[in-house]
Amino acid sequence: MTREGLPFKRVALIHYWLVSMRGGERVLERLLDLFPHADIFTHVYDPARVSQKIRSANVRQTFVGALPGARRHYQKYLPFMPMALEELDLRGYDLVISSESGPAKGVITSPDTLHLCYCHSPMRYLWDHYQDYKASAGAVSRIIMPAMFHRMRQWDVSSANRVDTLVANSSFVARRIRKVWGREARVVHPPVMVDAFTPSGQISDRYLWASQMTPYKRADIALEAFNRLGVPALMVGDGEMFKFISANAGPNVEVRKRLSFQELKEAYATCRALVFTPEEDFGIVPVEANASGRPVIAYGHGGVTDSILDGKTGLFFQEQTVSALCEALQRFDQWLPTFQPEDAIHNARRFAPEVFDNGILDALRSYRPIGEFA
Repeated sequence: MTREGLPFKRVALIHYWLVSMRGGERVLERLLDLFPHADIFTHVYDPARVSQKIRSANVRQTFVGALPGARRHYQKYLPFMPMALEELDLRGYDLVISSESGPAKGVITSPDTLHLCYCHSPMRYLWDHYQDYKASAGAVSRIIMPAMFHRMRQWDVSSANRVDTLVANSSFVARRIRKVWGREARVVHPPVMVDAFTPSGQISDRYLWASQMTPYKRADIALEAFNRLGVPALMVGDGEMFKFISANAGPNVEVRKRLSFQELKEAYATCRALVFTPEEDFGIVPVEANASGRPVIAYGHGGVTDSILDGKTGLFFQEQTVSALCEALQRFDQWLPTFQPEDAIHNARRFAPEVFDNGILDALRSYRPIGEFA
């Protein structure tokens, strides 16, 4: 299927906020490749922190971006975002694609406009992670949150019904969409630049952990397992847990805030295995490790169950605990001789950018007959 056959003349891309370059922003870049003349609407935009491709597009902020300190404290303006989305004037667009993780899908479109929502995740802080966020909030926020988030949940569900067709980035997210919005979603995995990674003939005995060092990523589990077993490891990432991880790392563990892309590629390609401890909506890091010809030892919940083939391109452990990870690391020693790097590389090809492109085009083409838009 080719994009040339699509009937859409004016396209709007709605993205929650543009203040960094992470997985959601890489998806937005790929949508710009599909629709290079699309306009982007977002709540908060910091040009200095996004790619040249995004800066080259026509990016417009909602009124949230003009509020004091919005670039740094945008999440504090969450209650204003539903209204800001509904105030956007999208008349004249015949295709709207919302990129949903924070509030993005709640725009109001014309009856003849097709609205596709690509959902990275229903807002976790409203739903399954609400109690975690509430527990970590300040005293005043804990008082306000129950009433405010109750209203936000009502809006979140009602705005999901404005979307014509829903696309989830993993089977895990599709199940969450069914649970909280009562809608079915097809699965189109996010694009991973798998061709940027290559295998190496020099494999070390060092494990690799690479992610943001925020609490839910569970770097603490990985560190304690590495320390307990005394295995060599490299842990890479920044975040509020970096100081704790650095201070408690044993002599067998090297901790780095960041690596250059070339250093990261080498770390993937030469590691004994990638250790992946979080429950992620999808998780690009395990795919990058497989693309580099290396296996993954992962907590077997969330999006990783789509991306890693348990017993073939990696091993799962089923409890997010130190003891479960230690058992998996010991089991890995017995399993490793059966691992074939070619299987991992072949598996990673399922997430190549062109596969994402075809999935989005298929979703657009299959929603209604093309003639309906002529």
